[in-house]
Amino acid sequence: MKYFLLLLLFISALNATKINDVSNIVGVRENQIIGYSLVVGLKKTGDGVTSRFTLQSISNMLRAMNVNIAPRDIISKNVAAVVVTATMKPFARQGDKLDITVSSIGDAKSLEGGILLMTPLKGVDGKIYALGQGSVSIGGRNTRGGAVTHPTAGVVFDGGIIEREININLFNKEYATLSLKEADFKNAISVQKAINGFYNTQVAVATDSRSVKLKCPKNRSMIEFLAEVQDIDMVYQAKNRIIINERTGTIVAGVNIELKPIILTHGDITIKIVEQKSIFSPDGSIKIDNDLVIGLNENEVYTKEGTTTVANLVRSLQKMGASPKDIISILEAMKSAGSIVADLVLM
Repeated sequence: MKYFLLLLLFISALNATKINDVSNIVGVRENQIIGYSLVVGLKKTGDGVTSRFTLQSISNMLRAMNVNIAPRDIISKNVAAVVVTATMKPFARQGDKLDITVSSIGDAKSLEGGILLMTPLKGVDGKIYALGQGSVSIGGRNTRGGAVTHPTAGVVFDGGIIEREININLFNKEYATLSLKEADFKNAISVQKAINGFYNTQVAVATDSRSVKLKCPKNRSMIEFLAEVQDIDMVYQAKNRIIINERTGTIVAGVNIELKPIILTHGDITIKIVEQKSIFSPDGSIKIDNDLVIGLNENEVYTKEGTTTVANLVRSLQKMGASPKDIISILEAMKSAGSIVADLVLM
């Protein structure tokens, strides 16, 4: 398998951004709904006789249409049992349409060419919020924009119709709360200062590392107030992170994440981060590349404290021929030893 190593800049300094980019309004969110149904019209690619729940579902459906037949008497591979899922956007209204995702739960080979029968889609409270029905598309995209490549999963575009609304009453509210996408006391205070500075009065107060409570000014409606608040610029401090996908070998790291002194050996690779101002090799056989020093049969990396970052260390390891798996193992070991102070996120 071919591995890709991607080094991108995760902003680690103070940056100006809009409040809307780093926070959500509490109560304004998407809601997931789910249902169970049948896909019919398949060309001998549906569930077999071993999927007894499918046969029972077919029998129940026919009985509702005044056709009585026992599950054991049904022999058909043109039907598949499926789970249907969808996401309701905030403020969705009756009659709005939404894409729904259809996934086989039996032993069907493919849902291509199938028709989803009318499906009640329920929330966690057991109430029906939408109905779904329509032609299943296998080569389309799911509700999150990702490609659907599996033959036993597909999408019914605009196949869901909202039947019940989820009421979010903001207009008559006097107070609202912003929730930061990442908990950080400094950023919460920064949001508070930006909003109060914009209105030149105390309308926002940070109550914890993620929550900022807002009080609507008397001369504005809550909708106008929130629209203005979301567009206010603030000083935002993002956390340093190293994102590692062990399955693909992808590494995403900030170019300015420094490494603390350490001596680490992994296989035949030795990494030495030292405090001296200059680097030298005992036998003089070293190569210098932007504070990266490769020497001793190109199996050791010497670096200087204050100049070594995750980005140039990874670049050096690549030049030595280290595999993505080796690089990931080295970064994980350095994090455990305290040489890396950034968050290490494994995917």
